[in-house]
Amino acid sequence: MSKNLPEKKIEKYAKLVGDIKQRIRSAQYKALKAVNRELIGLYWDIGEIIVTRQQEDSWGKSVVETLSKDIREEFPKITGFSARNMWRMREFYLTYSSNEKLSPMVTEIGWSHNLVILTKCKDDLEREFYIRMTRRYGWTRNVLIHQIENQSYEKTLLNQTNFDRNLPEHLQSQAALAVKDEYTFDFLELGEEHTERELEHALISKINSFLRKMGGMFAFMGSQYRIELKGKEFFIDLLLYHRRLKCLVAIDLKVGEFQPEYVGKMQFYLAILNDKVRLEDENPTIGIILCKSKDKTFVEYALKESDRPIGVATYRMVSSLPSELEGELPDPEEIAQLLESID
Repeated sequence: MSKNLPEKKIEKYAKLVGDIKQRIRSAQYKALKAVNRELIGLYWDIGEIIVTRQQEDSWGKSVVETLSKDIREEFPKITGFSARNMWRMREFYLTYSSNEKLSPMVTEIGWSHNLVILTKCKDDLEREFYIRMTRRYGWTRNVLIHQIENQSYEKTLLNQTNFDRNLPEHLQSQAALAVKDEYTFDFLELGEEHTERELEHALISKINSFLRKMGGMFAFMGSQYRIELKGKEFFIDLLLYHRRLKCLVAIDLKVGEFQPEYVGKMQFYLAILNDKVRLEDENPTIGIILCKSKDKTFVEYALKESDRPIGVATYRMVSSLPSELEGELPDPEEIAQLLESID
């Protein structure tokens, strides 16, 4: 385009190019989604055919092996029809065919993602969680594997917050899903004994890894974020912004065990942030107290009378879920209700 054009025309042309590029990207994305739906639909149909023939005609394993061989000979340039993958198609169909909720969802994520969820998740509720989260956040296969191995499902359901009392109803479930019971910072190179400032500096030095571990929808606003009240300064360890919730998130780092008085301090921070930092169109600020350890009963009582939305979580630098918590997941009905909020 000529540089001699008037500035207004240049601006209009730049906007035109930007609009067309966005339209092309949108069309490419829709095309890829359509191709993926067709592929998953094909694998579903093949799985159904194998199951039906096994039931009606007593097909054995050798027939699937032969079927795989014949299909690959007919379509030598198309991958995905190994005997192993065709058995996976059978398992895929058997797992989801009787589940009216999940069977449409599986077409919205890739086949490799479906296989990870199929083989690594123990029940339909856990599968639903990872299907919805993969669809929502666009997780790659490797990120999905990491999330499952890091037990994100359990750690999300076990979280301790008071959001049900201190946030508008339409935000409660979304916010609950944004805060885990435990975060694994396995990218940190800290000794077992470290100070809060050392922890803060280590997190900031690898801020991208930290934000991914926090859930992928956070933006970094600052460390030792300064707020002022009546001439006195106060500093918040970390201030983030949650893009989907459209709210500020204050994080207070503690390298020891949770103490009830931490809640009062966080309430103070949240009140000032809401009055002096939060924008008019943003939702109420959320606080996360991140401790090395906690007693769940103490946390429950400390949050009970709090009138600000606060969650208390722990962190560690290796991945594990304490065995004593494995039996404390919510009832299936409660889990199903929470999962509905992941759109």
